[in-house]
Amino acid sequence: MTTLNNAASAPRATLGDYLALTKPRLSLMSVLTTLIGYVVARPPWIPLEFFSLIIGTCLAAAGVAALNQWLEADTDARMRRTAARPIPTGKVAPGSAFVLGAGLCTAALAILFVNINGMAAIFTLLTIASYVGWYTPAKRRSRWSTEIGAIAGAFPPLIGWAAAEAGISPLGWILFAILVFWQIPHFMAIAWLYRRDYSAVEFPMLAVRDESGNWTAAWSLVNAVLLLVVSLLPWKLGLASGYYSLVAALSGLWFLWRAFRFLRPPTDTPPNSSEASPREKAARDLFVASLLYLPITLMALLADRIVYF
Repeated sequence: MTTLNNAASAPRATLGDYLALTKPRLSLMSVLTTLIGYVVARPPWIPLEFFSLIIGTCLAAAGVAALNQWLEADTDARMRRTAARPIPTGKVAPGSAFVLGAGLCTAALAILFVNINGMAAIFTLLTIASYVGWYTPAKRRSRWSTEIGAIAGAFPPLIGWAAAEAGISPLGWILFAILVFWQIPHFMAIAWLYRRDYSAVEFPMLAVRDESGNWTAAWSLVNAVLLLVVSLLPWKLGLASGYYSLVAALSGLWFLWRAFRFLRPPTDTPPNSSEASPREKAARDLFVASLLYLPITLMALLADRIVYF
């Protein structure tokens, strides 16, 4: 079995190994939602500010990802989906991962504080601290780790909004809430699909404790309902037009339907033993729907604000 002690015999780390520590695809989502917050706030165009925001949030997201892998190297080594990461395979030493992550986060905070404003730097620090200091340890101890992670993962739009306004207006907090309620069904679907991995490392997640999946699916449905309600608040408060509300309603109802199918998966054609169960198929469908829902809704809000406000 691969362990953390094989670093001496492992090949020297490549640039690709260090890049893998930063989880580029996951980090990209944080950067994009930060930019959504900035542009929806409609500040005057300031090139230095905008590009500093991009660089700062890229560095912060990459640093958090590296620190997360440093903290979870032992459990990553015991799960199939993460065993090939750079630290468990011995390609990158844990100390190197820590130095990389801490250095990137420090550079991000300095760039945002100097080139933008203190509030953007504070929300970035909250993102780093809540993810590394709250969410990552909670995964080992708390049933509520997914909800904690949803809060930590919803800070990026506030970074962008603070960069634009040096404050947070109601629409900024609505974006925060959209991210919170979207993440819970998204990660509940993932947790159900990989519940055996999480069980192997004794993460006390709802999907691990819930053998039937009913509570996991029901909680996903509750948050999908809340997501639909919150996504319509910009229109209700006069912060977006009816065109946005139509897109938000349709995409929200579709996402809600996928969450309902996770709770009540079709059982008319029982799968063969080699196939995924109906609930696993429904969880995968919910996961795919979540990947489509968020960009559709956020792009609709962005376009609406640019055209009508």
